[in-house]
Amino acid sequence: MVQLNQPTRDGDREIALLSNLPTAKANAVQIAALYQKRWRIERLFQVLEQCFRGEINTLAYPRAALFGFVMALICYNLLAVAQAAMRSVHGANKIEAGISPYYLADEVRRVYEGMMIAIPPVQWQPFAQLDLDSTVQLLQQLAAQMDLAKFRSHPRGDKKKVPKPKWQKDKPHVSTARLLSDSKSKKDKKAP
Repeated sequence: MVQLNQPTRDGDREIALLSNLPTAKANAVQIAALYQKRWRIERLFQVLEQCFRGEINTLAYPRAALFGFVMALICYNLLAVAQAAMRSVHGANKIEAGISPYYLADEVRRVYEGMMIAIPPVQWQPFAQLDLDSTVQLLQQLAAQMDLAKFRSHPRGDKKKVPKPKWQKDKPHVSTARLLSDSKSKKDKKAP
């Protein structure tokens, strides 16, 4: 059992871990820390797939698949920078708990083409000349103007329990296995 400093999103203050690692090499706290890191990586791959289509559905062009994956990683890094600016302005808890990376990436995807048409390339050049501090200030100013409600995640609610169908005398359920077995036994009886 591992006691948590902060409760999980389900409100649990302790978690139980089952592992086949020898206790001489790793204790429960180390295993829990590694497990948390694993889920951060799993979450990264989920965002890559859902937001950036980082996995190409073809086996014919491995270099193209690798290129697509690398581009998705670059987009993920840009998304992480935007989320960091949002966290610094709105607070980490508000962003981590309520902002959907999918909606954020979708907004960038939808607005980008229009911006490239409406704003000439010459007007983008000053942004390339910004130093780190100026870039951070600009990103924070933009983050402060964001309507966070547009990017709110919609976590899945509790599953509704489906009632078990009631048995009806006039419509008894017969398993397929039983029908096949009865059919086979009838054939066996007919054969001489």
